[in-house]
Amino acid sequence: MEELYTLEKEVGRGSYVAIKRLPCSKPECIELYLQEIWAMRATAKNHVNVIALHSCLLQTGPRTLKPLTAGKLPGQLVESVLKGSVAKASPPHQRNHSQSCVRRRSTSVSGLQDRTNTIQTGAKLQDKVDPNWPDVSTPKRPQNRGRKRSMQRHEDPPAPLYCVALWVVMEYCDGGDLNHFLLSRLPDNQNNHAVVRQLCSAVAFLHSLGITHRDLKPDNVLVCVTSKGPVVKVADFGLSKMSPGVSEGELTRQHFSSTCGSDFYMAPEVWGGLTYTAQADIFSLGAMFWAVLERITFVEEGTTQEQLGAYVWKGRSGRLVPLGEALWENAELQLSIPIKFRRAPPLPPPPGPATCTLLLDMLAADPDARPTATQLEARVSCALEEDSH
Repeated sequence: MEELYTLEKEVGRGSYVAIKRLPCSKPECIELYLQEIWAMRATAKNHVNVIALHSCLLQTGPRTLKPLTAGKLPGQLVESVLKGSVAKASPPHQRNHSQSCVRRRSTSVSGLQDRTNTIQTGAKLQDKVDPNWPDVSTPKRPQNRGRKRSMQRHEDPPAPLYCVALWVVMEYCDGGDLNHFLLSRLPDNQNNHAVVRQLCSAVAFLHSLGITHRDLKPDNVLVCVTSKGPVVKVADFGLSKMSPGVSEGELTRQHFSSTCGSDFYMAPEVWGGLTYTAQADIFSLGAMFWAVLERITFVEEGTTQEQLGAYVWKGRSGRLVPLGEALWENAELQLSIPIKFRRAPPLPPPPGPATCTLLLDMLAADPDARPTATQLEARVSCALEEDSH
Protein backbone atom coordinates (compact mmCIF):
# COMPACT_ATOMS: atom_id res chain seq x y z
CA MET A 1 0.00 0.00 0.00
CA GLU A 2 2.98 2.29 0.55
CA GLU A 3 3.64 2.34 -3.20
CA LEU A 4 0.05 3.38 -3.87
CA TYR A 5 0.23 6.10 -1.23
CA THR A 6 3.46 7.43 -2.71
CA LEU A 7 1.96 7.49 -6.20
CA GLU A 8 -1.11 9.35 -4.98
CA LYS A 9 1.08 11.95 -3.28
CA GLU A 10 3.19 12.34 -6.41
CA VAL A 11 0.13 12.82 -8.58
CA GLY A 12 -1.15 15.40 -6.14
CA ARG A 13 2.08 17.35 -6.54
CA GLY A 14 1.82 17.39 -10.34
CA SER A 15 3.87 14.37 -11.32
CA TYR A 16 3.48 13.20 -14.91
CA VAL A 17 1.74 10.01 -13.94
CA ALA A 18 -1.87 8.86 -14.15
CA ILE A 19 -3.43 6.14 -11.99
CA LYS A 20 -6.50 4.23 -13.03
CA ARG A 21 -8.31 2.03 -10.49
CA LEU A 22 -10.17 -0.95 -11.96
CA PRO A 23 -12.52 -2.56 -9.40
CA CYS A 24 -12.66 -6.35 -9.85
CA SER A 25 -16.21 -7.06 -8.66
CA LYS A 26 -17.73 -8.40 -11.91
CA PRO A 27 -16.30 -10.99 -14.33
CA GLU A 28 -17.35 -9.04 -17.42
CA CYS A 29 -15.43 -5.99 -16.15
CA ILE A 30 -12.39 -8.10 -15.27
CA GLU A 31 -12.31 -9.40 -18.84
CA LEU A 32 -12.16 -5.83 -20.19
CA TYR A 33 -9.39 -4.93 -17.76
CA LEU A 34 -7.26 -7.95 -18.63
CA GLN A 35 -7.65 -7.24 -22.35
CA GLU A 36 -6.57 -3.66 -21.79
CA ILE A 37 -3.52 -4.60 -19.72
CA TRP A 38 -2.46 -7.32 -22.16
CA ALA A 39 -2.70 -4.94 -25.13
CA MET A 40 -0.81 -2.17 -23.34
CA ARG A 41 1.94 -4.59 -22.36
CA ALA A 42 2.23 -5.70 -25.99
CA THR A 43 2.94 -2.15 -27.17
CA ALA A 44 5.86 -2.02 -24.66
CA LYS A 45 6.20 1.78 -24.85
CA ASN A 46 7.44 1.41 -28.43
CA HIS A 47 5.31 4.08 -30.08
CA VAL A 48 5.02 7.72 -29.09
CA ASN A 49 1.34 7.85 -30.11
CA VAL A 50 0.19 4.92 -27.97
CA ILE A 51 -0.33 5.42 -24.23
CA ALA A 52 2.55 3.97 -22.20
CA LEU A 53 1.95 1.56 -19.32
CA HIS A 54 4.41 2.08 -16.47
CA SER A 55 3.24 -0.61 -14.05
CA CYS A 56 0.24 -2.59 -12.90
CA LEU A 57 -0.52 -3.49 -9.29
CA LEU A 58 -2.86 -6.10 -7.81
CA GLN A 59 -4.77 -5.03 -4.69
CA THR A 60 -5.80 -8.05 -2.60
CA GLY A 61 -6.78 -6.21 0.57
CA PRO A 62 -7.24 -2.75 2.10
CA ARG A 63 -3.48 -2.33 2.51
CA THR A 64 -2.09 -5.07 0.29
CA LEU A 65 -0.62 -4.28 -3.11
CA LYS A 66 1.78 -6.25 -5.25
CA PRO A 67 3.04 -5.75 -8.80
CA LEU A 68 1.88 -8.12 -11.51
CA THR A 69 4.45 -10.52 -12.88
CA ALA A 70 5.76 -9.41 -16.27
CA GLY A 71 4.31 -11.39 -19.17
CA LYS A 72 1.63 -13.04 -17.02
CA LEU A 73 -1.92 -12.33 -15.90
CA PRO A 74 -3.28 -13.31 -12.45
CA GLY A 75 -4.61 -16.87 -12.71
CA GLN A 76 -7.52 -16.20 -10.36
CA LEU A 77 -8.73 -13.29 -12.48
CA VAL A 78 -8.47 -15.35 -15.67
CA GLU A 79 -10.45 -18.06 -13.85
CA SER A 80 -13.09 -15.48 -12.92
CA VAL A 81 -13.56 -14.59 -16.59
CA LEU A 82 -13.72 -18.21 -17.77
CA LYS A 83 -16.14 -19.34 -15.04
CA GLY A 84 -18.28 -16.21 -15.05
CA SER A 85 -17.95 -15.77 -11.30
CA VAL A 86 -15.54 -13.67 -9.27
CA ALA A 87 -12.86 -15.59 -7.40
CA LYS A 88 -13.15 -15.17 -3.64
CA ALA A 89 -10.42 -15.10 -1.04
CA SER A 90 -9.69 -18.53 0.43
CA PRO A 91 -10.14 -19.20 4.17
CA PRO A 92 -6.85 -19.35 6.09
CA HIS A 93 -6.73 -23.17 6.11
CA GLN A 94 -7.22 -23.25 2.33
CA ARG A 95 -4.69 -20.60 1.27
CA ASN A 96 -2.44 -23.22 -0.31
CA HIS A 97 -5.17 -24.76 -2.42
CA SER A 98 -4.91 -24.09 -6.14
CA GLN A 99 -8.56 -23.08 -6.54
CA SER A 100 -10.36 -20.23 -4.82
CA CYS A 101 -13.59 -20.68 -2.87
CA VAL A 102 -16.61 -19.44 -4.79
CA ARG A 103 -19.78 -18.68 -2.80
CA ARG A 104 -21.95 -17.14 -5.44
CA ARG A 105 -22.05 -16.77 -9.18
CA SER A 106 -22.48 -13.51 -11.03
CA THR A 107 -24.43 -13.34 -14.24
CA SER A 108 -22.27 -12.03 -17.10
CA VAL A 109 -23.79 -9.15 -19.00
CA SER A 110 -22.37 -8.36 -22.44
CA GLY A 111 -21.63 -4.80 -23.44
CA LEU A 112 -21.09 -3.51 -19.88
CA GLN A 113 -19.17 -0.26 -20.00
CA ASP A 114 -15.81 0.09 -18.30
CA ARG A 115 -16.56 2.55 -15.51
CA THR A 116 -13.25 3.31 -13.86
CA ASN A 117 -11.76 6.06 -11.78
CA THR A 118 -8.75 7.87 -13.19
CA ILE A 119 -6.58 9.98 -10.88
CA GLN A 120 -4.90 12.73 -12.88
CA THR A 121 -3.56 16.24 -12.38
CA GLY A 122 -3.74 19.32 -14.53
CA ALA A 123 -6.60 19.85 -16.94
CA LYS A 124 -9.80 18.02 -16.11
CA LEU A 125 -10.72 15.52 -18.81
CA GLN A 126 -14.10 16.05 -20.33
CA ASP A 127 -16.43 13.19 -21.10
CA LYS A 128 -17.01 11.96 -23.65
CA VAL A 129 -24.25 14.26 -44.36
CA ASP A 130 -26.89 15.20 -45.65
CA PRO A 131 -26.67 18.60 -47.47
CA ASN A 132 -29.99 19.70 -45.90
CA TRP A 133 -29.00 21.50 -42.70
CA PRO A 134 -31.90 23.05 -40.78
CA ASP A 135 -29.95 25.72 -38.84
CA VAL A 136 -26.48 26.81 -37.83
CA SER A 137 -26.63 25.79 -34.19
CA THR A 138 -24.91 22.68 -32.94
CA PRO A 139 -27.43 19.83 -33.35
CA LYS A 140 -28.55 17.72 -30.44
CA ARG A 141 -29.04 13.98 -30.38
CA PRO A 142 -31.40 12.20 -27.97
CA GLN A 143 -29.73 10.13 -25.31
CA ASN A 144 -29.66 6.39 -25.77
CA ARG A 145 -32.43 4.68 -23.88
CA GLY A 146 -30.90 1.55 -22.47
CA ARG A 147 -33.07 -1.30 -21.32
CA LYS A 148 -33.34 -1.68 -17.58
CA ARG A 149 -31.80 -4.81 -16.19
CA SER A 150 -33.23 -6.53 -13.17
CA MET A 151 -30.89 -6.54 -10.22
CA GLN A 152 -29.93 -9.87 -8.77
CA ARG A 153 -30.46 -9.92 -5.00
CA HIS A 154 -28.23 -11.81 -2.62
CA GLU A 155 -29.40 -12.49 0.89
CA ASP A 156 -26.06 -13.82 2.12
CA PRO A 157 -23.28 -11.29 2.77
CA PRO A 158 -20.65 -11.45 0.02
CA ALA A 159 -17.39 -13.24 0.68
CA PRO A 160 -14.21 -11.13 0.41
CA LEU A 161 -12.80 -10.99 -3.11
CA TYR A 162 -9.46 -12.48 -4.06
CA CYS A 163 -8.67 -9.24 -5.89
CA VAL A 164 -10.24 -5.96 -4.81
CA ALA A 165 -8.90 -3.94 -7.74
CA LEU A 166 -6.21 -3.55 -10.36
CA TRP A 167 -4.21 -0.32 -10.33
CA VAL A 168 -2.81 0.75 -13.70
CA VAL A 169 -0.07 3.38 -13.71
CA MET A 170 0.29 5.17 -17.05
CA GLU A 171 1.85 8.29 -18.50
CA TYR A 172 -0.16 11.44 -17.85
CA CYS A 173 -1.56 13.51 -20.73
CA ASP A 174 -2.03 17.15 -19.75
CA GLY A 175 -4.12 18.14 -22.79
CA GLY A 176 -7.12 16.01 -21.88
CA ASP A 177 -8.91 13.98 -24.51
CA LEU A 178 -9.16 14.95 -28.19
CA ASN A 179 -12.63 16.46 -27.79
CA HIS A 180 -11.44 18.76 -25.03
CA PHE A 181 -8.16 19.68 -26.72
CA LEU A 182 -9.58 20.63 -30.13
CA LEU A 183 -12.92 22.14 -29.11
CA SER A 184 -11.43 24.33 -26.39
CA ARG A 185 -9.27 26.05 -29.04
CA LEU A 186 -9.89 27.93 -32.25
CA PRO A 187 -9.66 25.78 -35.42
CA ASP A 188 -6.06 25.16 -36.38
CA ASN A 189 -5.24 23.27 -39.56
CA GLN A 190 -1.72 22.54 -38.38
CA ASN A 191 -3.01 20.86 -35.21
CA ASN A 192 -5.68 18.99 -37.16
CA HIS A 193 -3.17 17.62 -39.65
CA ALA A 194 -0.80 16.60 -36.84
CA VAL A 195 -3.63 14.69 -35.15
CA VAL A 196 -4.55 12.88 -38.37
CA ARG A 197 -0.96 11.89 -39.18
CA GLN A 198 -0.21 10.68 -35.66
CA LEU A 199 -3.38 8.61 -35.36
CA CYS A 200 -2.64 6.92 -38.68
CA SER A 201 0.82 6.04 -37.42
CA ALA A 202 -0.53 4.70 -34.11
CA VAL A 203 -3.16 2.45 -35.72
CA ALA A 204 -0.66 1.14 -38.28
CA PHE A 205 1.62 0.25 -35.35
CA LEU A 206 -1.19 -1.50 -33.44
CA HIS A 207 -2.31 -3.48 -36.49
CA SER A 208 1.29 -4.54 -37.12
CA LEU A 209 1.22 -6.12 -33.64
CA GLY A 210 -2.08 -7.87 -34.37
CA ILE A 211 -4.10 -5.50 -32.14
CA THR A 212 -7.54 -4.34 -33.32
CA HIS A 213 -8.72 -1.48 -31.10
CA ARG A 214 -12.48 -1.67 -31.87
CA ASP A 215 -13.39 1.57 -30.05
CA LEU A 216 -11.49 4.41 -31.70
CA LYS A 217 -13.08 7.76 -30.91
CA PRO A 218 -11.98 11.20 -29.62
CA ASP A 219 -12.72 10.23 -26.00
CA ASN A 220 -10.16 7.42 -26.29
CA VAL A 221 -7.42 9.64 -27.69
CA LEU A 222 -5.44 11.61 -25.10
CA VAL A 223 -3.23 14.61 -25.85
CA CYS A 224 0.12 15.76 -24.50
CA VAL A 225 0.80 19.46 -25.10
CA THR A 226 4.40 20.16 -26.13
CA SER A 227 6.31 23.16 -27.45
CA LYS A 228 6.31 21.50 -30.88
CA GLY A 229 2.56 20.90 -30.93
CA PRO A 230 0.12 18.23 -29.74
CA VAL A 231 1.21 14.62 -29.32
CA VAL A 232 -1.80 12.30 -29.35
CA LYS A 233 -1.95 8.95 -27.55
CA VAL A 234 -4.36 6.14 -28.41
CA ALA A 235 -5.73 4.79 -25.11
CA ASP A 236 -8.45 2.58 -23.59
CA PHE A 237 -7.85 -0.92 -24.94
CA GLY A 238 -10.66 -2.56 -22.97
CA LEU A 239 -12.50 -3.66 -26.13
CA SER A 240 -9.40 -4.48 -28.14
CA LYS A 241 -8.60 -7.91 -29.54
CA MET A 242 -5.12 -9.34 -29.94
CA SER A 243 -3.97 -11.76 -32.59
CA PRO A 244 -0.25 -12.30 -31.84
CA GLY A 245 1.92 -13.29 -34.77
CA VAL A 246 -0.65 -12.19 -37.35
CA SER A 247 0.50 -9.93 -40.18
CA GLU A 248 -1.59 -6.96 -41.27
CA GLY A 249 -2.78 -8.80 -44.37
CA GLU A 250 -3.98 -11.70 -42.22
CA LEU A 251 -5.50 -9.29 -39.68
CA THR A 252 -7.80 -7.87 -42.35
CA ARG A 253 -9.13 -11.42 -42.86
CA GLN A 254 -9.52 -12.32 -39.19
CA HIS A 255 -13.16 -11.96 -38.20
CA PHE A 256 -14.75 -10.79 -34.95
CA SER A 257 -18.39 -11.20 -34.03
CA SER A 258 -19.19 -9.20 -30.87
CA THR A 259 -20.88 -5.86 -31.53
CA CYS A 260 -18.99 -3.13 -29.71
CA GLY A 261 -17.84 0.43 -30.16
CA SER A 262 -19.42 3.89 -30.04
CA ASP A 263 -22.33 4.99 -32.19
CA PHE A 264 -20.73 7.73 -34.28
CA TYR A 265 -17.63 5.68 -35.09
CA MET A 266 -18.93 2.13 -35.62
CA ALA A 267 -18.54 0.67 -39.11
CA PRO A 268 -21.64 -0.41 -41.09
CA GLU A 269 -20.82 -4.12 -40.74
CA VAL A 270 -20.63 -3.73 -36.96
CA TRP A 271 -23.95 -1.88 -36.91
CA GLY A 272 -25.50 -4.72 -38.91
CA GLY A 273 -24.28 -7.41 -36.52
CA LEU A 274 -22.09 -9.04 -39.16
CA THR A 275 -18.64 -10.45 -38.58
CA TYR A 276 -15.97 -7.81 -39.16
CA THR A 277 -12.21 -7.35 -39.33
CA ALA A 278 -9.58 -4.77 -38.39
CA GLN A 279 -10.92 -2.68 -41.29
CA ALA A 280 -13.61 -1.52 -38.86
CA ASP A 281 -10.84 0.53 -37.20
CA ILE A 282 -10.21 2.27 -40.53
CA PHE A 283 -13.86 3.31 -40.75
CA SER A 284 -13.67 4.66 -37.18
CA LEU A 285 -10.61 6.69 -38.14
CA GLY A 286 -12.41 8.01 -41.22
CA ALA A 287 -15.38 9.20 -39.14
CA MET A 288 -13.00 10.78 -36.64
CA PHE A 289 -10.83 12.46 -39.28
CA TRP A 290 -13.83 13.96 -41.06
CA ALA A 291 -15.14 15.39 -37.78
CA VAL A 292 -11.69 16.76 -36.87
CA LEU A 293 -10.89 18.30 -40.27
CA GLU A 294 -14.28 20.01 -40.68
CA ARG A 295 -15.05 20.50 -36.98
CA ILE A 296 -18.34 18.59 -37.16
CA THR A 297 -19.94 18.45 -33.73
CA PHE A 298 -23.12 17.52 -31.90
CA VAL A 299 -24.49 17.82 -28.37
CA GLU A 300 -26.11 14.92 -26.54
CA GLU A 301 -29.62 15.86 -25.40
CA GLY A 302 -29.66 16.68 -21.73
CA THR A 303 -26.03 17.85 -21.75
CA THR A 304 -24.20 21.00 -22.79
CA GLN A 305 -20.99 19.34 -23.88
CA GLU A 306 -20.10 19.59 -27.55
CA GLN A 307 -18.50 16.51 -29.07
CA LEU A 308 -16.76 15.75 -32.35
CA GLY A 309 -18.71 13.36 -34.56
CA ALA A 310 -19.80 13.02 -38.19
CA TYR A 311 -23.35 11.99 -39.02
CA VAL A 312 -26.21 12.12 -41.52
CA TRP A 313 -29.15 14.44 -40.89
CA LYS A 314 -32.24 12.35 -41.56
CA GLY A 315 -35.79 13.43 -42.29
CA ARG A 316 -37.81 16.41 -41.20
CA SER A 317 -37.50 15.37 -37.59
CA GLY A 318 -33.81 16.23 -37.78
CA ARG A 319 -32.63 12.94 -36.32
CA LEU A 320 -28.87 12.54 -36.26
CA VAL A 321 -27.88 9.20 -37.75
CA PRO A 322 -24.32 7.89 -37.28
CA LEU A 323 -22.48 7.26 -40.55
CA GLY A 324 -22.20 3.52 -39.98
CA GLU A 325 -25.90 3.14 -39.33
CA ALA A 326 -26.81 5.23 -42.39
CA LEU A 327 -24.49 3.21 -44.65
CA TRP A 328 -25.78 -0.07 -43.25
CA GLU A 329 -29.33 1.00 -44.17
CA ASN A 330 -28.22 2.26 -47.59
CA ALA A 331 -24.84 1.13 -48.88
CA GLU A 332 -25.26 3.40 -51.94
CA LEU A 333 -25.55 6.54 -49.83
CA GLN A 334 -23.39 9.35 -51.22
CA LEU A 335 -21.63 11.27 -48.47
CA SER A 336 -21.05 14.96 -49.14
CA ILE A 337 -17.38 15.65 -48.38
CA PRO A 338 -16.62 18.48 -47.85
CA ILE A 339 -19.85 19.66 -46.24
CA LYS A 340 -21.71 22.12 -48.46
CA PHE A 341 -24.31 23.54 -46.06
CA ARG A 342 -23.87 26.64 -43.95
CA ARG A 343 -22.62 26.19 -40.40
CA ALA A 344 -21.80 28.41 -37.47
CA PRO A 345 -18.23 29.69 -37.17
CA PRO A 346 -15.46 29.28 -36.19
CA LEU A 347 -14.63 26.72 -38.84
CA PRO A 348 -11.39 25.47 -40.40
CA PRO A 349 -10.90 25.64 -44.17
CA PRO A 350 -12.45 22.62 -45.92
CA PRO A 351 -10.20 19.66 -46.73
CA GLY A 352 -8.73 19.57 -50.23
CA PRO A 353 -9.73 17.18 -53.05
CA ALA A 354 -7.10 14.53 -52.28
CA THR A 355 -8.06 14.42 -48.60
CA CYS A 356 -11.78 14.24 -49.46
CA THR A 357 -11.15 11.30 -51.78
CA LEU A 358 -9.22 9.53 -49.03
CA LEU A 359 -11.99 10.13 -46.47
CA LEU A 360 -14.56 8.64 -48.86
CA ASP A 361 -12.36 5.57 -49.30
CA MET A 362 -11.98 5.18 -45.53
CA LEU A 363 -15.77 5.47 -45.11
CA ALA A 364 -16.61 2.95 -47.83
CA ALA A 365 -19.51 0.64 -46.94
CA ASP A 366 -17.47 -2.30 -48.23
CA PRO A 367 -14.63 -3.07 -45.75
CA ASP A 368 -12.43 -4.45 -48.55
CA ALA A 369 -12.63 -1.11 -50.37
CA ARG A 370 -11.01 0.70 -47.44
CA PRO A 371 -7.23 1.10 -47.32
CA THR A 372 -5.30 -0.96 -44.78
CA ALA A 373 -3.61 0.86 -41.90
CA THR A 374 -0.22 0.73 -43.62
CA GLN A 375 -1.65 2.02 -46.90
CA LEU A 376 -3.53 4.71 -45.02
CA GLU A 377 -0.42 6.04 -43.32
CA ALA A 378 1.25 6.62 -46.69
CA ARG A 379 -1.86 8.00 -48.38
CA VAL A 380 -2.60 10.52 -45.62
CA SER A 381 0.86 12.05 -45.94
CA CYS A 382 0.52 12.26 -49.72
CA ALA A 383 -3.00 13.74 -49.59
CA LEU A 384 -2.16 16.43 -47.04
CA GLU A 385 0.98 17.33 -48.97
CA GLU A 386 -0.88 17.48 -52.28
CA ASP A 387 -3.67 19.66 -50.87
CA SER A 388 -1.20 22.08 -49.27
CA HIS A 389 0.02 23.31 -52.69
